Amino acid sequence: PPEILYHGTSEKSVQSIIDKGLEKRSRQHVHLSSDIETAIKVGRRHGKPVLLKVLAEKMYTDNFQFFISANGVWLTDHVPARYLKSNDE
Repeated sequence: PPEILYHGTSEKSVQSIIDKGLEKRSRQHVHLSSDIETAIKVGRRHGKPVLLKVLAEKMYTDNFQFFISANGVWLTDHVPARYLKSNDE
């Protein structure tokens, strides 16, 4: 994966993500975007959007697996909170 991927979420979900990281929950994978615009659009679907940076390259070097779907969405099983940064960090 690239060095940084993005995850768009709603403001109401941020605290849970900070506590637990990004979880796939009822989905097969956590969905990540390679561009900011797409991530913001996804986050907007659920309320006021918040953009999170995922340190994907660091995760990969720490042996986390990534996949890319046919439509360009990056997928992984879980993103621990230590690999997440706010967009202004």
